[in-house]
Amino acid sequence: MDRHFFAFGSGPPFTDNLAEKYIKLTKNGPVSIILAEREGWQAYMPNYTSKLKTYHTGGFSYIPLPTIQEKQAVKEIKASGGIIICGGETARYAEYIADTIIGDAIKEVYKQGVPVAGFSAGALISPEICSISTNDNSQKFSVERKGIGLLENICFAVHFSERNEESHLRELAAKHPACVHYGIDEDTGLYFHNGRLETMEGEGVYQMEEGKCRKIHGG
Repeated sequence: MDRHFFAFGSGPPFTDNLAEKYIKLTKNGPVSIILAEREGWQAYMPNYTSKLKTYHTGGFSYIPLPTIQEKQAVKEIKASGGIIICGGETARYAEYIADTIIGDAIKEVYKQGVPVAGFSAGALISPEICSISTNDNSQKFSVERKGIGLLENICFAVHFSERNEESHLRELAAKHPACVHYGIDEDTGLYFHNGRLETMEGEGVYQMEEGKCRKIHGG
């Protein structure tokens, strides 16, 4: 079964072309939006759904963590036609999803062809390695922990230009030389088909190659 992953370098919305591509790949069932709950989250959800509604009539299911019970979250994930993992505090997303039955359920449906999109924190926790930079950590040092494992041998840095994350990407490249390392700007998305980068859209994408950080997409 083909696998489909979309990584975005900031919060919503989807970029235009990737929104259409994502919906074309969805299966029968609602798009499940998984979020680390915070005050006022309901009012923010249209930022995720607005562009998708142009192409999608199957409805949306919201999975706020940790309020929803894990078993209920797993049930809804397994009934999903698509998955979105929201942005926010990456450490909370890693705690609630990575290396849990929720993460296992996401990985299961992903392998069955259900497209998964991760925005900022959602993108960071989706590969095997989740690396949280000093800019994304209240204690101001980088943290590495286990991710969901949807992508192998790939590492991300998000809000790349906006937060000057090149040093973080270099740190990742030095620590994990066998991986491919991508820096993703805000308002930018990457589409991975069967674990390989196929399409890019938005402001800028960077990659570490032979010790140099090179822009591979964008103006």
